[in-house]
Amino acid sequence: MFTLPSLNLKGKVSEQEWKVRVDLAACYRLVADMRWGDLIYTHISAKVPDSDHYLVNAFGLGFDEVTASNLVKVDLDGNILDDTPHKINPAGFTIHSAIHEVREDAHCVIHLHTLATIAVASVEGGLKPWSQYSLFSLPSLSYHSYEGLAVDEGEKLRLQQDLGSTNHMLLPNHGGLTIGETVGDAFMRFYDLQRACEIQMALMRTNENVIEIPQPIIDGIYQQAKVVHSGETGGQKAWPAMLRKAYKLDPTFCE
Repeated sequence: MFTLPSLNLKGKVSEQEWKVRVDLAACYRLVADMRWGDLIYTHISAKVPDSDHYLVNAFGLGFDEVTASNLVKVDLDGNILDDTPHKINPAGFTIHSAIHEVREDAHCVIHLHTLATIAVASVEGGLKPWSQYSLFSLPSLSYHSYEGLAVDEGEKLRLQQDLGSTNHMLLPNHGGLTIGETVGDAFMRFYDLQRACEIQMALMRTNENVIEIPQPIIDGIYQQAKVVHSGETGGQKAWPAMLRKAYKLDPTFCE
């Protein structure tokens, strides 16, 4: 039976870094529980407080194997800064480094290849105002066209330009992405985006005419939705409940 290397960084890093490690590891476990993962692929990254360093999953581990201690600390070039036996997927970190490089508020970046986000991103018109969930994402939604595997440094600039100041992104033929000032904010934003895409897929399968949300209501919710699932409704309120769920699933994530 394969045994993961034993690591325990608690007490060896700052309290602020340890908290981010615990939150990020919990996020990986929750993504695994919700079946949003893609084997050992895709990534969630988080900024180490008061530094230009970032935490990301070790390449080769399933999301249900991620712990606070086996997360890998890197710089924007993907250089590993920890004394760790683990490596990262440099190609997978390209998208994350591009965003962290230009968005000071992007303390957490979630990029996943879910069926729903790939499907909706890849149809003409993308995400439509067919549910309340879609209106939480649409006010701050951008798109980035598929250019192949994200290994081209030239793509980073185009991705940065497409993202602009938005917090949600759909990548046609590829997946979805959200950012947040905390892990909780980014997680709740991805939850909204995923739910919106799942609902749209379900409605598309009916082959019926969909009742669209009227434009005046859309305009009103656009203003309200700018703060939905951030602060009080994201990292401050909803995330603690998600963290408790992660502990119930398997408390070893915080080791």
